[in-house]
Amino acid sequence: MAQGEIKVSKSRLFNDTPYLPFQVDERQIDTSLDISKSDIKILRQLGNKYAEIASLPIQNDRKIQWSNINSLIGGKPMIWINEVCWHEMNINEELTLKCVSEVGQRIESEIRKVLYQWNHMQGDMIIEPVIYSPHILENTGFGIEIEADIAETEINSTIASRHFHNQLMSETDIEKIKTPHIIHKIDRTEKFFQVYKNIFDGILKVEKRGCHGFWFAPWDDIVFWMGADNVLMNLATKPDFMHKIIKRLVDAYLGALEQFKSLGLLAQNDTNVRIGSGAYGYVKDLPHENFDKNNMRIEDLWSSATAQIFGGVSPKMHKEFALEYEKKWLSQFGLSYYGCCEPLHNKIEVFEEIPNLRKISMSPWANIDEAAEKMRGKYVMSLKPSSSILAFETWEPELVKKELEKKLKAAKGCSVEIVLKDISTVKHQPWRLWEWAKIAKEVIKKIYKE
Repeated sequence: MAQGEIKVSKSRLFNDTPYLPFQVDERQIDTSLDISKSDIKILRQLGNKYAEIASLPIQNDRKIQWSNINSLIGGKPMIWINEVCWHEMNINEELTLKCVSEVGQRIESEIRKVLYQWNHMQGDMIIEPVIYSPHILENTGFGIEIEADIAETEINSTIASRHFHNQLMSETDIEKIKTPHIIHKIDRTEKFFQVYKNIFDGILKVEKRGCHGFWFAPWDDIVFWMGADNVLMNLATKPDFMHKIIKRLVDAYLGALEQFKSLGLLAQNDTNVRIGSGAYGYVKDLPHENFDKNNMRIEDLWSSATAQIFGGVSPKMHKEFALEYEKKWLSQFGLSYYGCCEPLHNKIEVFEEIPNLRKISMSPWANIDEAAEKMRGKYVMSLKPSSSILAFETWEPELVKKELEKKLKAAKGCSVEIVLKDISTVKHQPWRLWEWAKIAKEVIKKIYKE
């Protein structure tokens, strides 16, 4: 167990992730793009496998099924697995990197994970016949770095416990929150693109791609800057102060979004990319009429919002401090996803104020019976089974079956996506996750009698 103070400002490896879009990993700007012939050979071999899978007819079949679910047409529930504890998953050297260069290793790692998931725990994943080269960005962030005490339980794990320091104690401190300044490094983006093209020429189509989504969770940011206890206490004792904080931060988000639009950095997301904390964005409603892929409009995109710290507060408080501000963001987009790990079954009526809401997260702690009555025909249920089952000392597949059967029977008649996420450990037994995916397919087949 390692303990100590940590300051975190930029942590994501790829800037086309929907998470933390205004805190891009600057290593992309400085990374050497030199890549050897041996590295290129390795990546081309992987690319051939990737392209072969992407060409399978099942990819188009699943696109139709995902689109039907997201368009509220119906169909069997679709399965997607994400947030995997990859440091525990390597067997037979399937995830072992063989490239030497940094840029080669980064590309190789992403492809190997996709191939691994396809081979062992597909669910209903889709592989498109294209490789995306990232837009390289610089930004100034929100002006506040996360300061926290951290406790890591395992080397190489992305899971850790943090105690956040309060950096917003007075109204003067609110002035620390700045609107990010976004700079597109056009020359660097083009150099990345040429590297990708050189690697995959004749095997896979390569496209530049900007930001295909935004993880809009301003209250998560505030928790990172203040600590959860301080946030909840101040909501009750200093409501005006908290209103000023959230207003300032949402204005900063909106200012950054406008920069993404004006710089041409938005990317289509009605495809096999994650929407919010859910699954894919395939849908018949998007994009809108007169769509131009080279001139993306905000209204052609999905967006999402969540206020996880409000999981235990009243619907009235949720509306006042979160939803009234989140609507300023969500209303600009074509469709919206709401929620993450917080239970939301008792707040669905409040969310009806979001005019473009299509998906609502139902976490492991949600009452599915109550939620289903309110969601049928109106919203996609983004059902989150418990991943804690994978972490038990003894693997008990029967518990997986019982949970899925109970929740899917309760959700019958709803459009449902099943998203297994937050997988912190499988006790170094990756076959647990493989078996979970197999059981989920079997349960769906049983209940929906395919």
